[in-house]
Amino acid sequence: MVHRLSRVQTIAIGFLLIIIIGTILLMLPIASRNGESVGFLNALFTATSSTCVTGLVVVDTYSNWTLFGQIIIIILVQIGGLGFITIGVFFSIFLKRRIGLKERNLIQESVNTLQIGGTVRLVRKIVCYSVIIEGTGALLLMIRFIPSFGWLKGIWYGIFHSVSAFCNAGFDLMGQFEPYASLTMYYNDILVNVVIMSLIIIGGIGFIVWDDISVHKWNMKKYMLHTKIVLTMTIALIVVGSLCFYLFEQENLLADMDIKGKILSSIFGAVTPRTAGFNTTDTGAYTEATRLLTVILMFIGGSPGSTAGGIKTTTMVVILLYIWSTLRNKRGLNIFGRRLDEDCIKKASTVFFINLLLAAVSSLIMCGLETSLPISDIFMEVFSAIGTVGISTGITRDITIISKILLIFLMYSGRIGSMSFALSFTEKKQSSPVKLPIERITIG
Repeated sequence: MVHRLSRVQTIAIGFLLIIIIGTILLMLPIASRNGESVGFLNALFTATSSTCVTGLVVVDTYSNWTLFGQIIIIILVQIGGLGFITIGVFFSIFLKRRIGLKERNLIQESVNTLQIGGTVRLVRKIVCYSVIIEGTGALLLMIRFIPSFGWLKGIWYGIFHSVSAFCNAGFDLMGQFEPYASLTMYYNDILVNVVIMSLIIIGGIGFIVWDDISVHKWNMKKYMLHTKIVLTMTIALIVVGSLCFYLFEQENLLADMDIKGKILSSIFGAVTPRTAGFNTTDTGAYTEATRLLTVILMFIGGSPGSTAGGIKTTTMVVILLYIWSTLRNKRGLNIFGRRLDEDCIKKASTVFFINLLLAAVSSLIMCGLETSLPISDIFMEVFSAIGTVGISTGITRDITIISKILLIFLMYSGRIGSMSFALSFTEKKQSSPVKLPIERITIG
């Protein structure tokens, strides 16, 4: 049976098993501060949110989970961020076991690398770089946390938030001051903001980009087309997103802040919707324009083969290029002196519309179930789940059981990829022996 599973099915089932194991561990009384089980649904929701590196929570992470529960959550975040295939293969390398063709195919599918050659070397780089980056982030955060929380708690907080930020998860332990507060108390802290944002961006650009940059250093002319697109789109989204956030919130959340707080909050407000889930301002108090901006950024997400979710930056670039090319009545998609193949257009269109359709249908269902909630709150929740972001206006803990189950499904499909999730049911291609006659229809 196992040998008959496709790569996509193996990854989908693997994540499902990790979620189930995480749910069982979080249901244990030792995981809860009150010594009682949190129940199946709350444990399942938290395990799914952790494994799918989302950050949506039905209970405050600090107030409701013991150190044991917090350790389980951050382990699930780390496994979900790097991918269980990557971690499993790394341990196989460490134990000097032979990595066969099947494992290499799984690595290629898991990290979205462009070719099967060099996948084992890439796994080594992914794990080693992740440890170095997360370790550096933890040490820098400890500079701020140790004086505030003491040595033991400060070290743990540094590690927890560094892993959570790098994996684009958004889980935090600041509930000891105020439940669900996230990083609002650090809105004007340069160190915390820069470290968290840097970890989010580095984790979100993708393992393929890391590898390319490590090989070619600052010689940008030798970068792969993929790397050039990812870096350009990432910078553009941060700059445009920051400017829009500032304009939309200058008379609202930013009104009473000094210039440092306004700049940091605006940049953070553009970076974190790219699937990270932290917030330094009150998301529930966003203007309607900022909510729409956040939904758009959450929908786009990070880049392929990263710890981030969303439809990915490359997908958005291909869609925009295709629209621009069509409007100019030109054939082919050209960018950075290269032409994209037709397969890119098909995949990008499929990913875009599957995610949009899932989000639209889910929003419609939740609007019918949660009649007392504003539609903008529901949109934020749905797009946050399918983009594995974690930003919420605070309605997650108050919605109905069916809505929570719907969000669990969206987080799961968002983590393994909406198209991959669909392909896990239709992996065997049906080829028609006869081509049917063509007939034109009117479009537009």
